[in-house]
Amino acid sequence: MIKRILVLLTAILIAIWFLSPVVLIVISSLTPSAEYYDPQRILPRSLTLSHLRSLFVTLDGWRATLNSLQVAGMSIGISFLFGIPAAYALTRFVFRGKNTLRLGILMTRSFPVLIIGVPLVVLYLRIGISDTLFGVALAHTSMVLPFVVLISSSIIGGVSVEYEEAGMVFGLSRFGSFMRITMPLVLPGLAASAIFAFIMSWNEVFVAAVLTLTNRTLPAHILNTAMTAPDYFKFAAGTIMAVPAMVFIFFTRKYLISLWGISLK
Repeated sequence: MIKRILVLLTAILIAIWFLSPVVLIVISSLTPSAEYYDPQRILPRSLTLSHLRSLFVTLDGWRATLNSLQVAGMSIGISFLFGIPAAYALTRFVFRGKNTLRLGILMTRSFPVLIIGVPLVVLYLRIGISDTLFGVALAHTSMVLPFVVLISSSIIGGVSVEYEEAGMVFGLSRFGSFMRITMPLVLPGLAASAIFAFIMSWNEVFVAAVLTLTNRTLPAHILNTAMTAPDYFKFAAGTIMAVPAMVFIFFTRKYLISLWGISLK
């Protein structure tokens, strides 16, 4: 009984530790400007949506939010389109230089984004995809793809190849065996990869800021507008940044929790 109480208290403390900043950001974003700078008050007497409304309507935050969602969706789709076949090949086939290829994939993330910013802009101007959401999605895919390949290869490697061989014995092709047998088993891991890819694309600001002028994603838009605004506008921007990611994780949580060996009732 005492052990159970200690575990519960520990879980509550951990939840408070992680949720407190989010709660404070949301409260600050909803605090009226007249009360925000009042040193005599810790919590506001009333809440307002005017700051969020100003960011969405006056500063076109809704358009930037839609841009970020489109870029994140395209980044996930493209990275999965190329990452899952690459992960399957690294897991199921034996060939010379496989470990070197794994290391090379990981080494692509060792270069700071700052050093490729100018060459990337020049390249995009030459091929005509600068200031486009597709161009930003391609850049985000280059950052997300190595992690998708490595995470997915580890997940696929956890599924015995004998399952696929049994499916091929009963008439399935290799692709059909993967889609009908292996894919349902690796969905929790792929959901974890999707969450990771979404968060990376959603929070990325430098590439989106240097590659776009009119079609900015939400982080780039906030960097360009809200950072020079009063503090409560910054907190409102933080709330707008946090909510879509939390909603995405909420709808994919059952796959992520299943990956940890926990079932949802």
